[in-house]
Amino acid sequence: MATHFSVGDHVRWNSEAGYVEGVIIAKHTEDVEFKGRTRRCSEDEPQYEIRSDKTDHVAMHKGSALKKT
Repeated sequence: MATHFSVGDHVRWNSEAGYVEGVIIAKHTEDVEFKGRTRRCSEDEPQYEIRSDKTDHVAMHKGSALKKT
């Protein structure tokens, strides 16, 4: 079962540069174009846009890649 989060939740994920923390700014439940690629999203497996606390970089991840902090 997938882990679900809400907009405003503070989360942590593992990136190429190590662990990053940020705040969820959007939850997508339908397919969406993100940085030139189609991201597959559904009600059962949403993807989340997260803004990094340190760099303001925006990333998108599935709930399984995130941990609430």
